[in-house]
Amino acid sequence: RPQTQATMQPLMAFVDVCIANEEDAEKSLGLKAGHTDVDAATLDEAAYFRVAKALKKTYNFKTVAITLRESFSASRNGWSAMLLDDGDCAEPYRSKRYDIQIVDRVGGGDSFASGLIYGLLTKSSSKDALEFAVAASCLKQTIPGDFNLVSVSEVEKLAGGSGSGRVER
Repeated sequence: RPQTQATMQPLMAFVDVCIANEEDAEKSLGLKAGHTDVDAATLDEAAYFRVAKALKKTYNFKTVAITLRESFSASRNGWSAMLLDDGDCAEPYRSKRYDIQIVDRVGGGDSFASGLIYGLLTKSSSKDALEFAVAASCLKQTIPGDFNLVSVSEVEKLAGGSGSGRVER
């Protein structure tokens, strides 16, 4: 870990949007999210908010997004994320939470990151961008393979829904 942190921390000066999970924050940047145990399906939301604020302050990021996974089993997870920025998420904002029956987790993080970047560039608010990213990642985890094969309209339909996690294709 010390070598990882020694390598990663200086690179943070070149980052505007930090996308992480609790393991990234702890192992790469040295900030632990309290007593959160992903395997026990518990989230200490306040601890994640503190980590996001500390990351933003320490590294002067414009935006911090942290994915939040609750693992009930290998094939059933709770999935959401939180975002902190200088705009409409000046206080940490937590997305809708989806209860996912997972088919394939591979590519879920990439889908979240690409969904967030797309959302930050095209949506009217950071909150909408985060909701788009979480929905894109949620849908990806319901199909096999490491590519997200869903359309923007499918993601928007889920993001604009009730959050029940019901996928309609």
